[in-house]
Amino acid sequence: MADALKETPNREGLPRVGSAGVMENGRYMPPPADKDGKTWVRTAALVQASPLDCYELWRNYNAIPMWQEQIKEVRITGPKISHWVMEVDGKSIEWDEELMQDEPGKRIAWRTVEGDSYNAGEVIFEGAPGARGCLITHLQQFGQGKLKTALDTVRNRNPKQSVIENLRHFKAFMETGEIPRVQGQSHGPRGMSGNLKAEVYGEHIETPPGLKRAS
Repeated sequence: MADALKETPNREGLPRVGSAGVMENGRYMPPPADKDGKTWVRTAALVQASPLDCYELWRNYNAIPMWQEQIKEVRITGPKISHWVMEVDGKSIEWDEELMQDEPGKRIAWRTVEGDSYNAGEVIFEGAPGARGCLITHLQQFGQGKLKTALDTVRNRNPKQSVIENLRHFKAFMETGEIPRVQGQSHGPRGMSGNLKAEVYGEHIETPPGLKRAS
């Protein structure tokens, strides 16, 4: 099964430019520009935990649905292959990912090898200055055109915003086991502009459960 999934001669390899860890003059290089049907995003967060603890939680496939939006299940199906199930607007989207790099406490890199969605990316874990936690830098590439990205922004959530939100969820989950949520909170009339922003930022998307709601 795992070998068959790797038989994808037309699939591109893991992105080699714009790595999450590439720096110049003490600053991270910007991610590549969106072009040729590819959308890129990089975001970072300071998490109050050790790099090893952050790495271990990120690599815990059973815990991923607790902090990643819309992910319902992740199953290990081979030595380096995992099967992912996402639910979007009541429909299941499934794909298989291959683990490309796995450096405990330092780096994880992956790419899609088969399925309904294509993405590739990496996450880097670094000790913050003064032993003040872990700096996580996350770079991800999505294989889709700008038109589809625009449609996702209106109907669901822009993939770039999704990456940003998921890293926020990870930080909260790592530090407290809980993820703050706004669903169910009352508010007054928001007007046309407020309603549009709610759609753009995907406020209707259910917040991952964290530990408290999952128990």
